[in-house]
Amino acid sequence: MDERAEDGRFHDTYRINYLRRHIEEMAKAVEDGVDLMGYAMWGCIDLASASTGETKKRYGFVYVDRDNDGNGDLRCEKKESFGWYRKVIATNGADLA
Repeated sequence: MDERAEDGRFHDTYRINYLRRHIEEMAKAVEDGVDLMGYAMWGCIDLASASTGETKKRYGFVYVDRDNDGNGDLRCEKKESFGWYRKVIATNGADLA
């Protein structure tokens, strides 16, 4: 679950690590001859579960201020993974640091 840190930001390092490993494996597949067209994230913003309507599992690069009970003002804030993924896109996957 993504929660605001003491510095006021959302540090979703686990998401960055997951994506990094996934992209590294995609690169290996391309080296092995796979014709990879691209990669799309599950969702770029936090979204509600289609089956339960819950928002406690957050999937996106952008935090949406809404809880499972519908409380929140829907304010959106970029998470740490937003800037990381933007860099990955800009470098075509060459910079995964």
